[in-house]
Amino acid sequence: MTSLSTIKPTPGSQTRPTRVARGRGTGIGGTSGRGMNGQNSRTGKGKRYPTFEGGQTRLFMRTPKKRGFTAYQPEEFVVVNLDTLQSLADAGVTTVDYAVLYERRVIREKGKLLKVLGRGKLTAKVEITADAVSAGAKTAIEAVGGTITVA
Repeated sequence: MTSLSTIKPTPGSQTRPTRVARGRGTGIGGTSGRGMNGQNSRTGKGKRYPTFEGGQTRLFMRTPKKRGFTAYQPEEFVVVNLDTLQSLADAGVTTVDYAVLYERRVIREKGKLLKVLGRGKLTAKVEITADAVSAGAKTAIEAVGGTITVA
């Protein structure tokens, strides 16, 4: 039976701190395990900053500074082409917007903007609601009698 008076630490879990520079018989006397002379043998001089490269000019100083402007959150578009709209029209869909495309699994991302591009041919009359449209896609949609609403 175990009691508080019989509890002992696991063997090997507790070790004594190493006593450095206490004579040659300890194995770490003399130079205290630091080797011979040099930067790392001195007190307080062994620490170098993380970007230290031995005295050569550091990498971040050699690379040019970044210039210009990067938008914090650039607009990300999901692209749908005219040939995709034609295949939807063949399936009987005449009104197309983000929700219809997501429901039909044409697009799989939520929270992005919808852009219509002009790859392929469109022969069916379709009503489209999108966030952006290319000039070629707009003329192709209006040429077959369809309408496009840019929201």
